[in-house]
Amino acid sequence: MANPRGTDGSLLVSLPWTLAALALAIAPHLQFLPLWISAAFIACAAWRFVIEKRRGALPPTWFRAGLALIAFLGVLATYSSVSGVGPGSALLTVMAAVKLLETRKRRDQFVLLFISIFLVMSALLREQYVWSLPYLLVSLLLIMTAWLRMSAVRQETTAQSVRTSGRLILYSLPMALAMWVFFPRIATPFWQVPIDTSAGTSGLSDTMSPGDISSLSLSNELAFRVSFADEVPAPQNLYWRGLVLHRFNGRTWSGNGPMPSNNILERSKIAVRGDPVTYTITLEPTRQQWVFALDIPYAWDLARTAMGRQQQLTREFPIDQRISYEVTSYLDYRADANMAEAFRYWYLDLPDNSNPETAELAREMYAEAGSPAAYIDAVLRKFHEEQYFYTLEPPPLGKDPVDSFLFETRQGFCEHYASAFAVMMRAANIPARVVLGYQGGELNPQAEHLIVRQSDAHAWTEVWLPESGWRRVDPTAAVAPERIDSGMSGSRLNGAAAAWGLTTPSAFLHNLGLSWDAINAKWNDFVLGYGPENQNRFMQWLGMEQPDWRKMMLTLLGIVFGLILLLSVVLTLRYRAPRPDKALRLYQTFVNKTRLPLAIGETPAAFARRARETTGMDPATIEDVTAAYLAARYGVPDTAAMARLKQGVRQLS
Repeated sequence: MANPRGTDGSLLVSLPWTLAALALAIAPHLQFLPLWISAAFIACAAWRFVIEKRRGALPPTWFRAGLALIAFLGVLATYSSVSGVGPGSALLTVMAAVKLLETRKRRDQFVLLFISIFLVMSALLREQYVWSLPYLLVSLLLIMTAWLRMSAVRQETTAQSVRTSGRLILYSLPMALAMWVFFPRIATPFWQVPIDTSAGTSGLSDTMSPGDISSLSLSNELAFRVSFADEVPAPQNLYWRGLVLHRFNGRTWSGNGPMPSNNILERSKIAVRGDPVTYTITLEPTRQQWVFALDIPYAWDLARTAMGRQQQLTREFPIDQRISYEVTSYLDYRADANMAEAFRYWYLDLPDNSNPETAELAREMYAEAGSPAAYIDAVLRKFHEEQYFYTLEPPPLGKDPVDSFLFETRQGFCEHYASAFAVMMRAANIPARVVLGYQGGELNPQAEHLIVRQSDAHAWTEVWLPESGWRRVDPTAAVAPERIDSGMSGSRLNGAAAAWGLTTPSAFLHNLGLSWDAINAKWNDFVLGYGPENQNRFMQWLGMEQPDWRKMMLTLLGIVFGLILLLSVVLTLRYRAPRPDKALRLYQTFVNKTRLPLAIGETPAAFARRARETTGMDPATIEDVTAAYLAARYGVPDTAAMARLKQGVRQLS
């Protein structure tokens, strides 16, 4: 008796294609999947192939059920959930692995190919990179080829299956393009899909301790891109304001979280001078609420965004997707010149018995300077003239980090200098706060936009003076002016950052990276950035007046219907039955003239014999027509035979 769990090797031809389709579908998820899930899929795939090759038996039902339960509980324990892109992709992967162990027939492989399609589509929920489109096309080509290989006849080659798959994809591309262009876009998605939150997000945090920002300087990840309407400001004016920190516990700076505010009231506290600077920022996801803008922002078009009490922009909800917004800033301004006395306490508070040497030094230097402005210049001059060094690898600091930095190590990054400067200001009764953001950026000449990377993260200080308001003071510029004048990218290229602990990049690789950045920017602008506003502008360019969702849906339905009709005509013409040749048409005329039905399978000679016996036609003419037809239809191409056939048919009455 045959083993009901056994295999006969009939899937050896199609199983490798199914495994390849699954592997390609899982590939983008590997960096997010736990190692045990990837290992489980590889083990199950290899086990299933060996079973088929050796004609072995599949695992029993109880084993598969137990394995599926363990896999489900493992996903639940790893992610604490089974919903969302991360848990859902992991669950699909382990279920595909278990499904492999019960695959007996080709219909089971169809289920696995359906799972492959879901895995490919779920990869697009995380991010749509430039390579996402070719990956999607290649994946669909492989999945459809695997589908065709399962039902292909023995004579059909792999190349024929690939060509058929490619042709089907080409047939669908015009319809997909029409739906992408005309399907109405909305400002928010129909549903919110939770994305993985277990992985850390590089970028600025809402606190600052020694070493926090210097760790970002080693990251080359993109923070945002900026396109200016006019000329790009000088590097020393490129301060991208993020969040403001005013609380200090002796070591760590922190601030208030985003709070509701009145834009009109906060903007009224800013007096602007000079010409405005208008630009567009494309901000990468940060999972935070801070919105970066050139210091100092005055107008913006990002919805549900407000200016806080410390002139920083915040959004009502975390930025989980790439966003683009236009801002108008003024480089010459006076902010909060008439600050209330109650708020000044925020910017003067220092913890008791913290950094006593710094406090004593500040009081002595202020007494010598005699005025706040002279004191600020004296502190900056101290950083510039004395032996202070700018480095990414500063030595560890002691219990009082500012004292240790100023009097012992004298080595630090921007957060060390900003923190020390703010403490010295407060110790001299000058309100001060620390601003976190980015400074500088690299102009990409191939795309004419500014690239701001995580390595451009920066901290600077603001001090408040009567009648002048908040004034930006960057002590880093006194120690390492090349960091401000050239930016982090420029300092890397000219070798100035080598002393800070950074390596000099290859010029070729750097230019290659700029080319890739330009391609990514175009992809973001024209593909991922094709939202409601861009769609409306494109519809108006096409001639649609006042486009709305009804007009676009009707246009889409009309185009889709037209494409389906055109495709149907093309396929009908491509696969229509061939027209009978001229000899066959003439012979059919001869048969019709005899008024005898042509029997199924009856040869021309047999029909001629029956026609001679049952009709009154001339037997010689019947023989001549039959001979001419056989010569014209099946013999060597002969115009004389065709002429005899035509003449003979005409002679018959």
